[in-house]
Amino acid sequence: MKIKVEKALVEFEPENDEETAALQKVWEVIVDCVRSNKKLVPVGEYIPLKRNLARFAIED
Repeated sequence: MKIKVEKALVEFEPENDEETAALQKVWEVIVDCVRSNKKLVPVGEYIPLKRNLARFAIED
């Protein structure tokens, strides 16, 4: 997955079918066209040398 950050905008570009399906799932959970959208909020820390994993909670 390619991730591009430009000021306050973040783009996620899947590089295979599995990543496309995963991004579609995230999109469906986060985006609600009728009501308000949800937010991704960082949880814990991201230290690649310690553990190369970034974790986010989904909030209303």
